[in-house]
Amino acid sequence: MKQALLVFLGGGFGSVLRYLIAKPLNPLFQNFFLGTFLVNIIGCLLIGLFLGLSAKGNILTYNNTLFLATGFCGGFTTFSAFAFEKHSFLKNGDLLNFAIYMTTSIVLGVLAVVFGLWLAKQFQ
Repeated sequence: MKQALLVFLGGGFGSVLRYLIAKPLNPLFQNFFLGTFLVNIIGCLLIGLFLGLSAKGNILTYNNTLFLATGFCGGFTTFSAFAFEKHSFLKNGDLLNFAIYMTTSIVLGVLAVVFGLWLAKQFQ
């Protein structure tokens, strides 16, 4: 039960932070959901860092990892909003921005995870 509570609390914090970041940033560009984009890339970096630190075994405990990676990152990042926003590009016939947003989100997301894992290796 304690682990479920940690995930719940982490997810709540992540969701609120996502809202606070995405709400003011998404309207800035007409054809680009900047807030969701940044949240997802930052979340990829953080989950790479948290899981990398967890893998070291002596920096983050299992409960810390549940709170930070499963809970916080799970609540912070948002695949459903990502998918909905891609649908809106397609619905409007905006194939160029669809392709740019999709490609940069996936490529930068994977690179951010790799960078987070690399950062975690730097801790002794």
